[in-house]
Amino acid sequence: MRNQIVKKEKIASKTYSFWIYHPEIVSHYKPGQFIILRVTEKGERIPLTIVEVDREKEIFRIIFQVVGKSTRLLSKIDENEMILDILGPLGNEVRINKDVANILFVGGGIGIAPLFSKIKEFLKEKKLKGSVILGARSSENLILENEILEITRNIYITTDDGSKGKKGFVTDALRDLLNTNEDIDLVISAGPVKMMKKTVEIAKKNKIDILVSLNTLMIDGTGMCGGCRIEYDNKTRFTCVDGPVFDGYKVNFQQLIKRNNQYHSHECKIKNLEDNL
Repeated sequence: MRNQIVKKEKIASKTYSFWIYHPEIVSHYKPGQFIILRVTEKGERIPLTIVEVDREKEIFRIIFQVVGKSTRLLSKIDENEMILDILGPLGNEVRINKDVANILFVGGGIGIAPLFSKIKEFLKEKKLKGSVILGARSSENLILENEILEITRNIYITTDDGSKGKKGFVTDALRDLLNTNEDIDLVISAGPVKMMKKTVEIAKKNKIDILVSLNTLMIDGTGMCGGCRIEYDNKTRFTCVDGPVFDGYKVNFQQLIKRNNQYHSHECKIKNLEDNL
């Protein structure tokens, strides 16, 4: 049945993978698009990138991390049970210039999930050259490593605590690779906003184009609510309809960080109220 979870797996600490049956979403899906789902009638809407699809089985995959009440409720849904409602696919597919031949993907934490469909499309299906920097706080937080290794052996792992790969951050590995590899044409980055801001600064210093995949607060998925608005090239844009992938040089990250901090403060107040009920 539509919206049914056909496979559920815990793939890392507080991180889950769902395969969901939904013929309409699968048939219209293009790499880079996302869905918005709700777990309860009054619950918040959760935007999640479609990680990959199986067109034959008419199922798509999402990966999410438990970070609050809504994602915690989502993680409690069992295999063969239904998700209340799912809207999608939303957003635009990722387009790159025809002359791009070598792409470097940078995924910080759960940020590797929205990059996986592009890694699969550009490196496996279109046979472009490419490398992947995969970072996490520790080895127990790493995801999609094996799936990426099936596509390319050019994978560089970093962990904050040094429990796997190189100790440090994805931005350290990015700086090292761009300083030693002159063949990279494009960087595609996803992860925490401050991390993406840093990747843009590093790419700019090396005069390399960069795309960033943004995951902002979304409510209706049509741009009407304005919750996902960003300042882009000195104009207002909406992540849900204009994105989620943007030219990193044109994103006003200072404004985006400020908005995120405001939402985070509001979420903390709500959580404190819930905890005291």
